[in-house]
Amino acid sequence: MVIAVVALIVIGPERLPRVARTLGHLFGRLQRYVNDVKADINREIELEELRKFKTTFEDAARGFESSVNTTVSSVQSEVAKTESELNSMTQIGETAPASSPAAPAPEQAARAQGEAGGASQGSPSPPEKTTV
Repeated sequence: MVIAVVALIVIGPERLPRVARTLGHLFGRLQRYVNDVKADINREIELEELRKFKTTFEDAARGFESSVNTTVSSVQSEVAKTESELNSMTQIGETAPASSPAAPAPEQAARAQGEAGGASQGSPSPPEKTTV
């Protein structure tokens, strides 16, 4: 209030409205400038946060990629190992003579002996003919 009275006395009643209008425009420009600076600072802060998030996300993606690559390479090595074992077994089977049949499995051999032995024990064989 004191400032308004001093301004009225110093500037005068005719020029006071024009000076007040000019001061209002300057004050509005100052407010817009301050708001623009605040918005720029907020944008920069948000960009910095996004950069940090991007870096964190990229690090997590690299870690996941390396773990997947490690798992894939271990699976590939196991597959290659199994493949080489199968190939060596196949080569051993091919080198066996083709004319001799493969030996029966122990279970099949025991079963065959059991059936042959059971037939001779369970039913009597026909008597042999003897001449006198």
